[in-house]
Amino acid sequence: MAHQQRSRRRLPQTGDTRDTEDMARLLAPRLAYFAGVARTEHVTRAAQEMQVPQSTLSRALVRLEQDLGVELFARHGRTVSLTPAGHTFLTSVERALAEIERAADEVRADADPATGKVAFGFLHTMGAETVPGLLHAFRADHPRIRFSLVQNYGEAMLERLRAGELDLCLTSPVPDAPDLVARRLDEQKLRLVVPADHRLAGRRRIRLAEAADETFVTLEPGYGLRRITDDLCIRAGFTPRIAFEGEEAETLRGLVAAGLGVALLPPPAFPRPGVVELTVTAPRAAREIGVAWLAGHPDTPPVAAFKKFLLSKRGALLPA
Repeated sequence: MAHQQRSRRRLPQTGDTRDTEDMARLLAPRLAYFAGVARTEHVTRAAQEMQVPQSTLSRALVRLEQDLGVELFARHGRTVSLTPAGHTFLTSVERALAEIERAADEVRADADPATGKVAFGFLHTMGAETVPGLLHAFRADHPRIRFSLVQNYGEAMLERLRAGELDLCLTSPVPDAPDLVARRLDEQKLRLVVPADHRLAGRRRIRLAEAADETFVTLEPGYGLRRITDDLCIRAGFTPRIAFEGEEAETLRGLVAAGLGVALLPPPAFPRPGVVELTVTAPRAAREIGVAWLAGHPDTPPVAAFKKFLLSKRGALLPA
């Protein structure tokens, strides 16, 4: 009875600031001890199996019961048996420990040098040709490394990088932020894409200022290519008149083919009918492509190998 009274005094009262997360942190270190004793029903034997001092194990169980305010074991000399509350608690503890073991196995597997996983993000415009070619070349020497692939626009990928959801990403413009490391890999020329029946369609080259009166179709604000388009037009002496904003470069090409405007875009993976692509001579129209990762973030062996591979592609990342 005295033990139960002491236990009840340790229970959080109404208005106690300790929340569920605090209780989990308090109990977690003792759960494996509890499960070991529950399995053997013998403190000495459990201590031997878990290779911990018996006194340490006994104190942990007492503290666990005190923190819960519930007796989990009935003591019978050197042996113990679970109380009804202990049986209820054991079911959830075994489930939690199994989930922890599964998670540990998963992260160990992801870090395996031969069969681990890389979470890799890249721009939509690099998904049709550039990234498949890179992965094919990399897997020639690392055939069993797995990839989790994410296509998105630059800012969204950097957010996921910061959140720990990506290991590496190919993006443009190359970011300049104190919490990121970024390396320029290559440069991609941009072209002015016009409808096949446009007044400029017979040209091969053009100064961007000659398109000042055109209606543009662009990516939405926040996309790197949109920022580059706006900057180039301003450098050419005008603010582009935007008719349509989209989320994907090939959709914009379709809008151009339909006669809904012109666009500054990187070269397509495959020629598209209905449009003509003009070289922009002034200002210099290009975007830098780089790889970025989180500063101070340790690499698993698979990530380190793929990062080294990408950095070896400086100046040769994009198809000629």
